[in-house]
Amino acid sequence: MRGPGTRRWWALGAVNLSVLAVGLDGTVLSVAQPTLSTALGASQSDLVWFSAGYLLVLAAAVLPVGLAGDRFGRRRVLLASLAVFAFGSVLCATAESIGAFLAGRLFQGLAGAGITVMALSALVVLFDEEERPKAVGIYQAVTFLALPLGPILGGWMLSRFWWGWVFLLNVPVVVLAAVIGFILIPESRSTERPGLDPVGTAASASGLALVIYGLVRAGERGWGSPDAVLSTAVGAAVVTGFVWWEHRLGRLPTGRPLVDPRLLRPGPFLWGSALAAVAGLAMIGVLFTMPQYFQGVQGTGTLGSGLRLLPLIAGMVVGAGLAGRLASAVPARSVTALGFLLLAGGLAVGAASAPTSGLAFTAGWTALVGAGTGLALSASTAAALAGLSAERSGTESAVVQAFNKTSGPLGTAITGSVLVAAYHARLGDAALPTAVAAPAHRSLYDGTAAARAAGAPGLEQAVRTAFVDGMSAAFLAAAAIATLGAFAALALLPGRRSRRTESGQSIEEGTADAAAH
Repeated sequence: MRGPGTRRWWALGAVNLSVLAVGLDGTVLSVAQPTLSTALGASQSDLVWFSAGYLLVLAAAVLPVGLAGDRFGRRRVLLASLAVFAFGSVLCATAESIGAFLAGRLFQGLAGAGITVMALSALVVLFDEEERPKAVGIYQAVTFLALPLGPILGGWMLSRFWWGWVFLLNVPVVVLAAVIGFILIPESRSTERPGLDPVGTAASASGLALVIYGLVRAGERGWGSPDAVLSTAVGAAVVTGFVWWEHRLGRLPTGRPLVDPRLLRPGPFLWGSALAAVAGLAMIGVLFTMPQYFQGVQGTGTLGSGLRLLPLIAGMVVGAGLAGRLASAVPARSVTALGFLLLAGGLAVGAASAPTSGLAFTAGWTALVGAGTGLALSASTAAALAGLSAERSGTESAVVQAFNKTSGPLGTAITGSVLVAAYHARLGDAALPTAVAAPAHRSLYDGTAAARAAGAPGLEQAVRTAFVDGMSAAFLAAAAIATLGAFAALALLPGRRSRRTESGQSIEEGTADAAAH
């Protein structure tokens, strides 16, 4: 290291290792579910809650941990979160019951909130506005790497070792991140101790948790589920009340809101955060459906399925890196819109997939989807962070993560609903016998298994074709969302890099100079 400039980039390595550990844990769980079902006697509902419980705690904790970082020190909260995450990982690995494993996941959810929020906050603290887009690009590229590494490493370890090792996989990563972070990441906190705002804290935690719960239930049972609709509606109302309360508190002379109300007004921060969520929402359908396509339609194993996702991830990494390079020369809205258009184009091509589509075709369109996602997500996130100061970077980063953590369940619920509706309609058109139709309506895997048991290859192919038709419909819906994202980026994001004025408002560079003359 040669001076503080180089030190900042080494510190970014600790930040990236932290988020890599969180990403590995989530993707490893997806391939470990069949093993957990056998080892712990977990039902399908239990498996859902292993993921849903993690998401609920994470969503509820993002804003409170952001406040904790601003009050008590962001490095301190990051290191504490890494320790709790390691503890949760060990608890999962050594669990002998469903309850013990779920407890480990809840600890990981709490720690995951602290890690992801403080990691994003560190980008604001460590890097100025000129360097920040490049840092965001590197940060996003590392988060994308966890997507294939988890299934590949997890599948390999599950086939050779005791299942608990897959949950200990991230412990060395966490320890290394903690050591480097302790040495290289400077401690920072708000110069003016932020208020606790108990009403805002409770409203944000409960509202986000209710929204996530409703979206998870919608993805599991469909939008016709009363508890999904009620929970989502109540959660949205509570979040709306939270925004109102923050604005009200901000107008009081002695008010100390949890979140600066100016961040919740239309502007680059709000639109950048929202568009980053839209990019994740549009892409998540690919991650949700392609493993089923590879394994249930084309007969690929778990490891092979992970390997076939590599072009998608490579595209994401390239797109994220390119976004950082373009930031100094091209407006954020142009880069974000280009990313959304590439994402939409890739999804449209993917909608033409057939049960027998070759590797080259699939690799091509998934790489295009990945590149578009990397561009759109990184550029919009950088736009949201542009002009932010280190003073309240904890809660500001928490708002970005709140958008981000909602996009995954929402995208899964939307694409899953479209896929299931089209899949069931196609099954009806195929006029399958009841012995095959009933299992096929439950899942692709049950349907193909029933068709094989009946000794009817034609019926098995009909089930697979119906699933691919449903997948195509979901991709077209996601492509439409991405296209709208492109138009929204052009309309809402600044044409030039923005900075924060003393009053907290973001303005385009050049505007202030023009006004001064």
